[in-house]
Amino acid sequence: MAGKSARHAAILDAIRAQRVTSQDQLRELLDEAGFAVTQATVSRDIRELRLVKVPGAGGIGHYTLPDEWESTPPLQSLLPSLYASAEGTGNLLVVRTMTGGAQAVALAIDWEEWPEVLGTIAGDDTILLICREPEHVPVVQRRIEEIAEE
Repeated sequence: MAGKSARHAAILDAIRAQRVTSQDQLRELLDEAGFAVTQATVSRDIRELRLVKVPGAGGIGHYTLPDEWESTPPLQSLLPSLYASAEGTGNLLVVRTMTGGAQAVALAIDWEEWPEVLGTIAGDDTILLICREPEHVPVVQRRIEEIAEE
């Protein structure tokens, strides 16, 4: 098995099924699931998935998702099926989605907290993404297109 989306899904399955108390334990669970990853990859995945470590029984912490994240699908799972196009001008990027997809995608982009992005405004099938600088537009557009192609 390969691919970030599949690996992220395996991580979420693992932390929902059992108390995962360390990155090393998570790396071992991923290895058992067919994902050979380094500790650095696990650390990056934890950050990208916004996992938090909460105290558990006996003071031993375990990874979980913040409550609000449970209802906000990750961008990697939304874009491949909802993305239509993107076009920029100045420091603005207009992202088009399938009908009804813009708000979910905009919320997922906001959750990413990309440093180049000031914010998003979403309609039904269009997102206005405001970048900090005009030179950030092609960077963010390329990132969105790469995620959409995964």
